[in-house]
Amino acid sequence: MQITLILAASYLLGSIPFGYIIGLIYGKDLTKEGSGNIGATNTFRTLGIIPGSIVFFFDLAKGALAVLLCSLLYPNPLAIIAAGAIAIAGHTFSVFMGFKGGKGVATGLGVLFGIAPEVFLICLVWTVVITALTRYVSVTSITGAILATSLMFWFGKPLSYSIFVAIASAFIIYKHKDNIKRLLDGTENRIGGKKKNAV
Repeated sequence: MQITLILAASYLLGSIPFGYIIGLIYGKDLTKEGSGNIGATNTFRTLGIIPGSIVFFFDLAKGALAVLLCSLLYPNPLAIIAAGAIAIAGHTFSVFMGFKGGKGVATGLGVLFGIAPEVFLICLVWTVVITALTRYVSVTSITGAILATSLMFWFGKPLSYSIFVAIASAFIIYKHKDNIKRLLDGTENRIGGKKKNAV
């Protein structure tokens, strides 16, 4: 019963559409702006650095809180993995947004904070540096997912956690399939850049 409540709470927590909420505060419906995504990336592109940073922080916090809550109340590795996975699922398939949502990057990073803090810190630095250098958030997300998986095995983290991160990373990369196509076509938008159109 307790684990059921924890997992339900993890899903509802993950489902909170902070991007959509912040967008409305700024007078924008993010589902009708830019990529139509309610995650931090579209918030950055549509509303700017400060709103984007706020959404990134709260989306990250959703994943971290889900894992930390489970760690405190039901400290079982498989339960913790389930809580993290369901928080990411909640963000990606939000019950409050008709089962649509973001791509799970920031929430996944929050989950990483809960299960492997040192890997989280390295990936956070990677996020800042690669985004600043390329201004392609999709490039940061895809390469960051690969980096997270590699570091989990490099640091010898529990196999169950490492496999979970590998699966979550594969899911996040899959969610970026349209971004990958646009990158290959040269039509992917940068943060702070002019919108490109496919020829």
